[in-house]
Amino acid sequence: MFRAGFVNIIGKPNVGKSTLMNALVGERMSIISHKPQTTRHRLIGILTGEDFQIVFSDTPGYVKKPSYKMHETMNRFVEGTVEDADLMVYVIDLTDELEPDNPVLDVLKKVECPMLLVLNKTDLVNPQRIEDAGNWWRNRIKFTDSIAISALKSGTSSDLLEKIKSFLPESPAYYPEDQLTDRPERFFASELIREKIFQLYSDEIPYSCEVGIESFQETKTNAGEPLARIYATIYVSRESQKPIIIGKGGSAIKKLGTKARADLESFLQMKVFLETTVKVRENWRDDSNALQRFGY
Repeated sequence: MFRAGFVNIIGKPNVGKSTLMNALVGERMSIISHKPQTTRHRLIGILTGEDFQIVFSDTPGYVKKPSYKMHETMNRFVEGTVEDADLMVYVIDLTDELEPDNPVLDVLKKVECPMLLVLNKTDLVNPQRIEDAGNWWRNRIKFTDSIAISALKSGTSSDLLEKIKSFLPESPAYYPEDQLTDRPERFFASELIREKIFQLYSDEIPYSCEVGIESFQETKTNAGEPLARIYATIYVSRESQKPIIIGKGGSAIKKLGTKARADLESFLQMKVFLETTVKVRENWRDDSNALQRFGY
């Protein structure tokens, strides 16, 4: 008997949703940084086994007080997961405060499918905290089941995977067995570059940037090896941010390009030529046309 279903992962920013999906799928699908709101788009990751297929959906963290139209769109990505899931996986960070006014509560109350509570980061708290946090959530939302894990530690994600598989309905596969996602390679190129911005720059800079892939061409090197030629534009919100991205004598953007190219080569399994430029798109986070162009 083959089982298949859609499993949507939601939660507040920076609780470990992307780390968890990467661990479950076994591939690096979502970008990760220690900063909140790193994930901005809804991303599909597909895991197929001999007798099952799980279509995971990693969503942005639900923003409690949206400051821009971009945040409102990110929240809509989360709200949209309520309607198309066979299982909703709600992830919490055990080190976070327990907030009665958590806006995700209202989203969870609309869910009609089974819900699994995942208590993440068990390695950072004591057993009593795990029990207290679990009870706090179960008293507010009717979860079907719960599990405590550390997404960063091997072994615990496999326990979670087995629990998820038990909720899958009997169904044929939705995607070919070798397909890992519904996104094109150029999307992952922009995301990997954006990840490096989050890792290399501080303060408001990463949140003010978006990456557009102007050209993505697969060719060959002079030696006949596969080569991806990628031309990317980093958009910033204000003119004053442009020299920060570039750095003195171009040092910062050169470092960014080197690190992004290494990750792109690992992801694409081929040589990469990467060229990046920086442009100003004022207040793009509140510009409907810009948001549409960037896929929001």
